[in-house]
Amino acid sequence: MSNVANRTIFIRDNLEVMRGVNSASVDLIYLDPPFNSKRMFEAPIGSRAAGAAFKDAWTLDDVKEEWVTQIEDDHPALAHIITAAGKAHSEGMQAYLTWMTVRLMEMQRVLKPTGSVYLHCDPTAAHYLKAAMDAVFGSDNFRSEITWKRTTTHSDSKNWANVNDIIFYYAMSDNYLWNPQHGKYDPEYVHTKYRYDDDDGRGPYTLDNMTSPNLRPNMMYEWQGHASPPRGWRYSMETMTRLDSEGRIRYPDSKRKRPRLKRYLNEMPGRILDNLWTDIAPVNSQAKERTNYPTQKPLALLERIIKASSDAGDLVLDPFCGCATACIAAERLGRQWIGVDISEKAYELVIERMRREVSLGDADLPALFGSVSHRTDAPKRTDAAAPRRSRNIKERLYIAQSRRCAGCRIELPARLLELDHITPRSKGGPDVDANLQLLCGWCNRTKGARSNDYLRERLSRAV
Repeated sequence: MSNVANRTIFIRDNLEVMRGVNSASVDLIYLDPPFNSKRMFEAPIGSRAAGAAFKDAWTLDDVKEEWVTQIEDDHPALAHIITAAGKAHSEGMQAYLTWMTVRLMEMQRVLKPTGSVYLHCDPTAAHYLKAAMDAVFGSDNFRSEITWKRTTTHSDSKNWANVNDIIFYYAMSDNYLWNPQHGKYDPEYVHTKYRYDDDDGRGPYTLDNMTSPNLRPNMMYEWQGHASPPRGWRYSMETMTRLDSEGRIRYPDSKRKRPRLKRYLNEMPGRILDNLWTDIAPVNSQAKERTNYPTQKPLALLERIIKASSDAGDLVLDPFCGCATACIAAERLGRQWIGVDISEKAYELVIERMRREVSLGDADLPALFGSVSHRTDAPKRTDAAAPRRSRNIKERLYIAQSRRCAGCRIELPARLLELDHITPRSKGGPDVDANLQLLCGWCNRTKGARSNDYLRERLSRAV
């Protein structure tokens, strides 16, 4: 159960805020964090977002020792990845990934087992962030890499132009919420498939098979002089009678051919959307919603994500809410929401946009001005937090395991053994002594976010 009221904007470091949010209380997280672009972003003077600014450049001075220790304890494999990123790319990338990872770990904790997370980034650090999310949320819980075309190629481009952003989509488990989304059919598809029209006002239609794909003896009957298909009809005689009375069956000239079902274009939801999104224009072409906030994203983008991975009344968290586009989209779609940002402008903009884009945009929506909570403190958890592991757990396990890896059973110095969650955190495993073991680096990487049974099977094949 959430311990934070709906429509709350926190002006504070999001790590402090998320650490105060109850576990398993959030249905959906969307984050549009800094991209490690090595830039300083500021809204233009005179714009509605004037005064909003943030730094997107990182050094190791931005990293706290407690973050490094937490990552090494909870995700030792990820600690190696972050260190390798520092050597392969830069110390700035190492600092950025450390800063991001401790926040991803809190997001994993606060999401419900049916929840999902969408991380919005660009090619600058995408491949490093993917590795971090695999470690925190579990590689088995990766669902898709969405490509959003956010701009067009400039005529003076001297390279393959980067015109897209990337959105990594992870679910917390196989029991995640999913609402398929549909887009417009391609005109050529409509022209080719929906080529029939009876001029009765119902519009164009396509023809669909009425025979059963599986053997159905109870559906074998003669219909309007047409013999039963070998596997039977798809519909019962009662349904066929109704479809016939509604004029939804097209009969062939020959009895040797079978009737077909009419499916009208205006009754179809559209094509199922895939992970390539080219149909959402950038916000600079949407004058109504433009605030001039740096890195502002279009409402249509957030509405698609929220509709796909939440239901009405669900709780949406945006820990980098900026000009509050995710909050506005959640409000318009009847979801609860929490926003966090370090800039005071976030609260001012959400109030202004609530009035302009929610209340005034749709007469049937309630007037919300004044109902948004503004907090600068961090919330206090009210759930029964699982007890943390003992401080000396590694030393205790080293003795209990006779100085050996719990997987391959090779005796090793303590410094070469790593803490591992027997039931992975991404699978709901608690961070308690009873769920911990020591593994060598090879066994830990091989097991990953899997069970000990998987590790034993791999070890048996290696012998």
